[in-house]
Amino acid sequence: MIAAQLVPTPMGPLALLSREGVLVAAGFTAEPKEMFVRLTADLQAEGLEVVDAHGPATEAVRAYLDGDLDALDAIPVSQPGTPTRKRLHSALREVKAGTTVSYAELAAAAGLPRTAARAAGSACAQNLIAPFVPCHRVLPSGGGYGGYYYGVPVKEWLLAHESGQMINPK
Repeated sequence: MIAAQLVPTPMGPLALLSREGVLVAAGFTAEPKEMFVRLTADLQAEGLEVVDAHGPATEAVRAYLDGDLDALDAIPVSQPGTPTRKRLHSALREVKAGTTVSYAELAAAAGLPRTAARAAGSACAQNLIAPFVPCHRVLPSGGGYGGYYYGVPVKEWLLAHESGQMINPK
């Protein structure tokens, strides 16, 4: 069974979906089914149950919101993908809070050629475990925030939170 929890954040509810203590999806939505339908068919076959918000992942979110910006790093995660995508997701987890990288820098950190920036963008777009796999820390080299699955205001808030420059949610 996939266990779903909702944790309140300044940007709205954060749905956490886990299986046997490993986070398989997380996203800024009040409806866990929005995350559940993005899982593999094998995981969906296990079913979904909404449970009380407690446990290591919810405590990590609370600690992160209270200023322990490394709290999310200790939570085990698992998501599907090619070996290249898995390398990129692993490299994303190494990008420290308060810093950002470009897609090309992410590709280089994953040991991929600079021409793999497009693959880095795809890995960010397909990331199922935000903000634990912090794709919000990747910015286009040409400037701006780029896109974010949960909207640019959420990305802006996360980056401001991590840099100590809090902004009011919209």
